[in-house]
Amino acid sequence: MNTDGLMEMSFYSATARRRASQLVDPGTFSELLAPNDRLVSPHLPELGEAVSFDDGVVTGVGRIGARPVFLISQEGRFIGGAVGEIHGAKMVGIFRLALQAYETILDREGRVPEERRPAILISFDTGGVRLHEANAGLLAHAEIMDMIQETKGKIPVISLIGSKVGCFGGMGFVAAATDVIVMSSLGRLGLTGPEVIEQEIGKEEFDASDKSLISRTTGGRHRYIMQDCNVLVDDTIRAFRRAVEEILALPYEEICHYRRIGTYPLVQEQMALVQQAAELMPGDSMDVWRCYGNDEPELLPEWELSEFLCAVRRRPKEVP
Repeated sequence: MNTDGLMEMSFYSATARRRASQLVDPGTFSELLAPNDRLVSPHLPELGEAVSFDDGVVTGVGRIGARPVFLISQEGRFIGGAVGEIHGAKMVGIFRLALQAYETILDREGRVPEERRPAILISFDTGGVRLHEANAGLLAHAEIMDMIQETKGKIPVISLIGSKVGCFGGMGFVAAATDVIVMSSLGRLGLTGPEVIEQEIGKEEFDASDKSLISRTTGGRHRYIMQDCNVLVDDTIRAFRRAVEEILALPYEEICHYRRIGTYPLVQEQMALVQQAAELMPGDSMDVWRCYGNDEPELLPEWELSEFLCAVRRRPKEVP
């Protein structure tokens, strides 16, 4: 398949390695700690579980123009993309390399030319912590959150969500802490996965087999309406790549305005949303969509993406 054909491939169906290599300029992707290095979980064999030679995550570096881009791409086909000790360590390592690159590029005045400022891309495909090695996975989540804080004021971190598993569990927190979130309509973002919700509160309250319900509560279109997702794109690698290019073309200070959490005004905004939900008492997300001015909310999932983006009314943002 030629490069153009690969770019038109479904992001949802693409493997982690395919996503990582196609998000940067052709021929520039170099995988770090690849399968040949045989770095596997030390815990899974003890539990009689199979291992993967990349532990369910592809990490590497490439370029977009003159900009070094550090990539993390999770593979949901291996234990649902769950994060264990090695998986998490590989993610943390990419952040450390990106920060080292930033320090190297600084000029004598302590500035970085925008076109050479490193960036981190995370393609999520995960249910969160790997229960087989929960303590190590939880520690990895904490370390990744700490590394995200280290990037503030230095490196843009962009989340890409459009793969089969989605982005759930503690990784949902990680995605929320990044600077920008790009999703497709097929992407899903949340804290608790649908099956866990059904297990805890019953099928009558939340039917995990109802794909329409799941999309309305965790899907890309709902997240876009709620301003949890900054950019909504088609389900192709090319569309995600184009969105990344457009974001990175902005000055870093402008990219920071995409953030959804991390400042006192944004906390106040979230508290106002909690108050609004308590007053509205929605029975379905469509009640919320209608509240924001979408008079026929039941039609929103059916529209073509271009039509949806032109007509949809999103949650008003109180914070610039």
